Amino acid sequence: MTTPAVLIGDGIPVRCLDGRERRYANLDCAASTSALPEVAERVATFLPWYSSVHRGAGYKSQLSTTTYEAARARVLEFAGRADRDDVAIFCRNTTEAINHLAYRLALRPGDVVLTTVVEHHANLLPWTRAATCRYVECERDGRFGVDAILAALDVPPRPRLLAITGASNVTGWMPPLAEIAAAARERGVPVLVDAAQLAPHLPLPSDVEFVAFSGHKMYAPFGTGALIGPRAAFESGDPFLAGGGAVDLVDLDEVVWTGLPDREEAGSPNVLGAVALGAAAEALPAIGWERIRTHDNALAARLLDGLRAIDGVRVLGPDRGADRLPIATFTIDGVPHALAAARLSAEFAIGVRHGCFCAHPYVVRLLALDRGELSRFRAAARRHDRCALPGAVRASAGLSTTSEEIERLLAAVATVAHTPPPAEYERDPHSGDYWPRDLSCPAPAARSIAGP
Repeated sequence: MTTPAVLIGDGIPVRCLDGRERRYANLDCAASTSALPEVAERVATFLPWYSSVHRGAGYKSQLSTTTYEAARARVLEFAGRADRDDVAIFCRNTTEAINHLAYRLALRPGDVVLTTVVEHHANLLPWTRAATCRYVECERDGRFGVDAILAALDVPPRPRLLAITGASNVTGWMPPLAEIAAAARERGVPVLVDAAQLAPHLPLPSDVEFVAFSGHKMYAPFGTGALIGPRAAFESGDPFLAGGGAVDLVDLDEVVWTGLPDREEAGSPNVLGAVALGAAAEALPAIGWERIRTHDNALAARLLDGLRAIDGVRVLGPDRGADRLPIATFTIDGVPHALAAARLSAEFAIGVRHGCFCAHPYVVRLLALDRGELSRFRAAARRHDRCALPGAVRASAGLSTTSEEIERLLAAVATVAHTPPPAEYERDPHSGDYWPRDLSCPAPAARSIAGP
């Protein structure tokens, strides 16, 4: 199987617990991705010309403004909105984008936002603070159907918004967005899709009102994301952030906000991040969505089948037949999730993630915690005891993940499941993470890793 792309940093050797160097396998792509070479090259080419945008008369400032707005146009095209009266607002990430929208919709406590228990915290917490949330529950396998969405849409009062993930960051499962969006549209309910996980894998849905996504998950790790929605949704009312660049007039008793999108991007923007996001928005379709999807499907099938074949390993979420991304979250009998992740790193040079993945309601359902376990979970969280928190291990693949890396992971998980650690691991009481107690590895108290 060939990979659709090679990323910056692929093949870097890291020293393992046995003193050997191994090629690092990044199987934490659902958290952040490495940079596409064309993205890094675009940023490097632009860097000498970087300057403030929109208000400078100098050549660099004029060029920076042109480049910044060209990136915005590419992002709109990437989202399928180039021919609509939509606006792309640059934000730090998906979390900020959803908070931005929650403010701009001018929600009141009595307003209802319909969302689901599958969501990342970024698509839960902003709504709980701004409105009354109505939640769609999931089945035991972590999915919900269109019927569940329909039933929740039809409960009075009618929701002001449906906020739904495009793909779960825990299981990779993708809800049937097209059917769900059509049902919401029939009822006059606008839809926000949290596309943070979806954006690097599939075209974004163009039949919803709002979409939010992050560059750092789509091979542009330079700190910019986007909120896209109808221009009319942002034309009235105060912007989310107030400050320089968002105004045409400021007096001590009057403010005249400027036009869109500038009014929604107060302060000096992350021009380099926007350039990177625009480059990624151009590069991913050029690779080809069909090619990316074929690659993803092959990796997901082997990853899920391989993990399920290991004694003592339990894969969370839907079975292989479900429509999902190459993400697998699992537990290992008798091995704490933090220790499993630490062993995969220290002994095998495989990077994964562990914990609850900023999706606590979903993970506790997938783990099927009973009432007593939930009570202990809450008690541990209240005393900030991360060592007592439940969780799982997540492996997630991307554009440059190879079949060889998946096989490495499967062999390593089997070793962790059935073989004691070759050295003693200490646990950091602050973070809950494990660290090998070995002179070749940094002490937990320092938690510093030597770079190049």
